Amino acid sequence: MGQPETQTLTASQVRHNIPTWLFHLHCRRGIIPAVRDIDLNVCDQSLTLGERVADKLADFGGSWRFIGIFAGALFLWMAMNSTLLVWKPFDPYPFIFLNLILSCLAAIQAPVIMMSQNRQEARDRLQAEHDYRVNLKAELEIRHLHEKIDHLLMNQWQRLLEIQQIQMDLMEEVAHKEPRKKLQ
Repeated sequence: MGQPETQTLTASQVRHNIPTWLFHLHCRRGIIPAVRDIDLNVCDQSLTLGERVADKLADFGGSWRFIGIFAGALFLWMAMNSTLLVWKPFDPYPFIFLNLILSCLAAIQAPVIMMSQNRQEARDRLQAEHDYRVNLKAELEIRHLHEKIDHLLMNQWQRLLEIQQIQMDLMEEVAHKEPRKKLQ
């Protein structure tokens, strides 16, 4: 008997196009979907310049380094306009210009972070699909092993019953021969 044929199915085909009972039937016949390792770096190699910039900005914008630099810049801005430039501050106390800059920064930073999060979501979806396929194949292999063990146990019990029957026959044969020896 030759090697079972391996057919590559996507997880969406498994979930949507093929009924579950049919998929399990194919798996029992040896046509199990191939599960290959995925390389998430391949997704990163085909990025556009905008996507790479969005990822870098999101990485920097969500770091402690950014928070420290940002807090330092805000403190420096307020200190310069409150104490150092007492006679002619370029942005007096309510810091209206600073508020405008912060609003613009938030308006630009939010969509960039959302673009990066969407890309991360796509990466996570790919990883989840791969995990699903690996888990499905593992489950099917475990079921197959259970069937093999059940088959082996059934054969073992059958064989034990046959051995017991042979022993019973031998014991009966020995029991019938002993009285004859005593009579002689």
